[in-house]
Order: sequence, then C-alpha cells, then structure tokens
Amino acid sequence: MGMVGWIVIAAVVLLLLYAVGIYNKLVRLRALVREGFSGITVQLRRRADLIPNLVESVKGYATHERETLDQITAHRADATRAVGVAETAQADATMTSMIGRLMAVAEAYPDLKANQNFLDLQDELSNIEGELQSSRRYYNATVRDLNSTVQSFPPVLIAGPMGFKEEPFYQDDDPAIQSAPKVSFDRPAA
Repeated sequence: MGMVGWIVIAAVVLLLLYAVGIYNKLVRLRALVREGFSGITVQLRRRADLIPNLVESVKGYATHERETLDQITAHRADATRAVGVAETAQADATMTSMIGRLMAVAEAYPDLKANQNFLDLQDELSNIEGELQSSRRYYNATVRDLNSTVQSFPPVLIAGPMGFKEEPFYQDDDPAIQSAPKVSFDRPAA
C-alpha cells in the first residue's frame, strides 16, 4: 500500500472518530434534556405533595372559599400526571394560577397569615417555586444546546439518521410561568 492509501485510510479513520465524537455529544445533550425535564417533574411533585397541607391550613379560616380550595385539591397532581413537555407546562401554569388565587384568599384572613403552620408551608412553597423556576431555566438551556447542535452542520448529517431530533421548550402563553408566584406575606408584629 502506497502513501496515498495510508492517507485515505487515515482520513477515513479521522472522519469516523469525528462522527463518533458528534454522536457522543448528541447522546450527552439528549441525556441533559431528559435530566432537566426530570428536575421539573420532581419540583412539581414536591409542590403537589405540599398542596393538601396548604389547603387544609386555609380551610380552617376560609370556609366560604370552598370552590377555590376544592379546585386546587382536584388539580394538584395534574402536572405530575401530564404526558410530555407541552401538557406538563400547561398543567403547571394552571396550578400556578390556582396557587395565586389561594394566596389571594389567604390574604383576606389576618389570623391565617399569623398562623405559624401556614407561614411554614408558605415558606416551603416559596422555596419549591424558586426551585421550579430554576429547573425550567435549566431544562430550556439544555434544549437550546441540543436543538442548536441538531440543527448545525455537520452534526445535522449524523443527528437525523441516528434518531436525534429537536426537543420542545418548556413554555406557556402565560408569562407568569417564567417567574415564581409571590407567596410571601408580611409577618405579624411580635
């Protein structure tokens, strides 16, 4: 085999190694997207688990707000049962809106706002909402990285045939989904 043959073999080997590198990068990016979405679902599950305690705290004070409380209870796990990114985002936005209504109800009851159990639950909800907002941003950043790689040349030559596709962003028509709802109240003077 002559010098040209070795050069051709070396070029083919380099191209194969480059293709393997691109494939591995796409696998890593897809895994990060899945990890990001999993982070969102963990926070949604934590929030759904907190809702019954929050509703019970409010029930003792806001008995005539039964419809709002029943709606929140009935829909608390919708986001954790949703299938896919778009359906999860929609259920998440609906629950975020309901939590806002619950906090508005609680605002009308000074005794409730002074209840330590309610304040503790409210702080926990605020922390969960902050984590959820961070999880959404992380997921969308990983989707951006995957999608831009899948669309770029030369990875596009490998992505399509190997089954890699663009992933949807976690978004909703409601701009409030991109920020945590305000769940803090003034603490009573001691």
